[in-house]
Amino acid sequence: MRKGIFTLITFIGLLMTVSCNDYETYGELKEKERDAIAKLISDSNYVIINEEQFIKQDSQTIGDKQFVYLSKSGVYMQLVNKGKGEKIKDGETLYIICRFIEKSIEDTTSINNTSMNIYLPDIMRVTRTGSTYSATFIEGLMYNTYGASVPEGWLVPLQYINIARQQDQLAKVRLIVPHSQGTTNNAKSNVKPYFYQISFQRGR
Repeated sequence: MRKGIFTLITFIGLLMTVSCNDYETYGELKEKERDAIAKLISDSNYVIINEEQFIKQDSQTIGDKQFVYLSKSGVYMQLVNKGKGEKIKDGETLYIICRFIEKSIEDTTSINNTSMNIYLPDIMRVTRTGSTYSATFIEGLMYNTYGASVPEGWLVPLQYINIARQQDQLAKVRLIVPHSQGTTNNAKSNVKPYFYQISFQRGR
């Protein structure tokens, strides 16, 4: 009897040890995220500029390797094309058609990696109030996968781009989005950074 109890206690202790060793703290997950982002930047030969330099460049990035680090959000942004339409006006609400590629930086999984297929758009309803943008998805793959909540990282470019209707005039960005600015039920809950390429088109 005593031998059986001792064996059981030993087994439970081993299980607890393994569980503790497998558990990662939030701090460790954030460090893992930082390392993954740093590796992506290094492996891709991206050049990171600060906001001061970005402003000197007329709030644009130059070439296909330069990203600006936006300290308030922690998002890295490349403006592939600023677009030829208009900026969202203060107090305006509009529908924006988005086509995107999403890739997990840590494990390379992706959704909608279909060369931003013109027939698979996401639609979000966006409102600007002063310098604040709020939005909800109303249909599309992001809506079906993650729900109506739009990642804060997707809203970061809106103050810098113009929203046009014509296909050849669309704004396009690339983003490195930390978990804090990502999807609520995936990036935030799992402390995962994501890479996005997104185009923005004014809806009718």
